[in-house]
Amino acid sequence: IRYQVKPPFLLEAEAMETNTLPNQQTPKTKRQIFILSGQSNMAGRGGVIRDANNRKRWDGVVPPESRSDPSILRLSATLQWEPANEPLHVDIDSRKACGVGPGMVFANALLRRRVVVGELGLVPCAVGGTAMKEWARGEELYENMVKRAKESVKERENSSEIKAVLWFQGESDAINEEDAAAYKVNMETLIHNVRQDLNLPSLPIIQVNFKHFYLPSSLFIICVECLLLQHCTNEISKLRA
Repeated sequence: IRYQVKPPFLLEAEAMETNTLPNQQTPKTKRQIFILSGQSNMAGRGGVIRDANNRKRWDGVVPPESRSDPSILRLSATLQWEPANEPLHVDIDSRKACGVGPGMVFANALLRRRVVVGELGLVPCAVGGTAMKEWARGEELYENMVKRAKESVKERENSSEIKAVLWFQGESDAINEEDAAAYKVNMETLIHNVRQDLNLPSLPIIQVNFKHFYLPSSLFIICVECLLLQHCTNEISKLRA
């Protein structure tokens, strides 16, 4: 994931480090929450193999970058905060075998770089094989994502905040040209709806740009994703002004 302009939560962390003296205790921070959404690549398929009975299962291997940390929590399917461990989406994308995804790597990187000081909450919402139309406002996946996002801050309204949405989706919409052609508008609508329904008009939407799959309309989707990433970067840039 790359930023041409640093999103607000990176700027806040750098300001905190700059303004803290060596012997001064770092002030207690809010629990910083990140929503994980999209399809299978976000849900996690790393380490998923077929067993002797040809059934898919996770091999149980956790890379060092994905290891658990006491500061990283996840919101379970029953809306309870618990220690975060791979596979993060095991009870969300429950009809398929889940493995290692990008969520824990992202969270550990934020802690390692001291972008987040204190608790970091992950809210898994991704479901494998889903297309953009299934994430439209009013559809089950979208409404569940919004519900889970709201519940993530309900318990501690004054001591937690949603910092960003991580979005990893697009392969299902690259199968035919009609879906691919509608992707840019649909993604912009999703961004607008999420910000509106969470009452967070400047919420960063971090979209993964994944170039290594080959479907009829994949090149179009890649171009759209690049345009949307530039759009989000421009929006983040305005926050600094």
